[in-house]
Order: sequence, then C-alpha cells, then structure tokens
Amino acid sequence: MERILEFIFTYRQEIFLVILSVFLGIEIISHVPAILHTPLMSGANAIHGVVIIGAIIVMGHAEGTLALVFGFLAVFLGTLNVVGGFVVTDRMLDMFKKKPSSRP
Repeated sequence: MERILEFIFTYRQEIFLVILSVFLGIEIISHVPAILHTPLMSGANAIHGVVIIGAIIVMGHAEGTLALVFGFLAVFLGTLNVVGGFVVTDRMLDMFKKKPSSRP
C-alpha cells in the first residue's frame, strides 16, 4: 500500500492530467451532433492507423519480452479499434442511403 501511495504522490500531476482529460473528452464527445459523428469517426480511424504503424515500428525494435508483448497488444487493440470504427462508419453511412421503393 505504501508503494502505491508513493507512486500516486510522485506522479500526482500526471494522474490529475489523465483524469482531467477523461472528463474533458467525455464532455466534448457528448456535445457532438450526430451529423458530425461519421466524419469524426473517419478521422479517428486515420489517426489509429498511424498509431498501428508506430506500434509495429516499436515492436520491431523491442529489446525485451515485456516490450514485445506491449507492442503486440498495441497493434492488436489498435487494429480492433480501426476495424470497429470502419464498421460503425459504414453502418452510419448506410442510414443516409435512400431505400428502394417497393412500389411497382
């Protein structure tokens, strides 16, 4: 318990910044109109593509098992995020397509 408290005391500014960023992100995302969701999702997919490339590069230079495992996790989770983002974007775009009429 003492080590945990020491860690929190040592990195209190960084922990505060992460917590503040989470609340700010939730507040900003909750106020995004639905019409802007698809373009923002596409931009996030592009950013995550860059993250995947960076994780692959870091994984190639890994000097230990732990770094290799973290690199693999970063690539795997980033890929899941990108694929999921494209699926959601595709479904959102399908909502804007006109449906064929069933009249003869």
